[in-house]
Amino acid sequence: MQEILTDAKLPFSEALCVQVVDASYSKPSFLSYNADTANLVVIARARGSRTFYRQPNLDTQNAGGKGHPTWYGSRFSLQEPETWGQPDETAETSYTGQKKKTYRVEIQGWHNLIMRGKKGIVMRDHPFSLIKVCWYDQEDKQVFHKPLWLIVLGERRADLSLLDIFQAYQQRYDLEHFFRFGKQKLLLDKFQTPDDQNEENWWRLVALAYLQLWAARELTTSLPRPWERNLPSVLNKLVTPSTALRDMDRIIRQFGTLAPAPKPRGKSPGWKKGKPRTQRPHLPVVKKGKS
Repeated sequence: MQEILTDAKLPFSEALCVQVVDASYSKPSFLSYNADTANLVVIARARGSRTFYRQPNLDTQNAGGKGHPTWYGSRFSLQEPETWGQPDETAETSYTGQKKKTYRVEIQGWHNLIMRGKKGIVMRDHPFSLIKVCWYDQEDKQVFHKPLWLIVLGERRADLSLLDIFQAYQQRYDLEHFFRFGKQKLLLDKFQTPDDQNEENWWRLVALAYLQLWAARELTTSLPRPWERNLPSVLNKLVTPSTALRDMDRIIRQFGTLAPAPKPRGKSPGWKKGKPRTQRPHLPVVKKGKS
């Protein structure tokens, strides 16, 4: 990430970049790594059991200059609403789902909070904004039992409004659906090789195949199975990647091919006599759960 964000040949070195991640990446070990990158803003989901802190009041701490300096102010526990106080900023918007149901989305924000770090990781120097998102139905009842908490960390986090933060995090679901579809339908994780470069090339090919499905969305004819006729995507005539993939063979046959007919090649010459053979280097096996 640092190589991409600091490369002057790429547009990311000067433009505002937003990274959206799940709760597993809201830990200090991940947030502190690129916290000093000027143009990067990280939006991470926080678990509802976390506890954060407000910045200490510098005017009242360490009277007389004795004792340990105060690093953390009052608590902000996500499980204790009495510790929240009034939000610094509020916003409201509406969202319409696939089933044509409209929801009212209430967004609240608290600025300049800090979290405790770990051994060797100082997080009190990296304040962040904490965002709370609640969904309400047409009867003004809360849709989900627990609200959505988001950590917004970065020097340029003030450039994003509450609505920008909400819309940016909504795009994470599209990314997750791509990985799920790529693994189940496009063999994203099925190519096995000891060479990481070959694996990255395979990921690019899968991404290009997904791009072809997107480009063919306007040419796709919906072919639902009998048990899929009442799905919201079918009733609303939405073209999904699965719909495009199901009709892709018909679309490809219309274009034909520019490749010439195969020619007989004869017998392969095989390995040249005297050419040295090199054994493939053995690489360490990477297992999940081990550092």
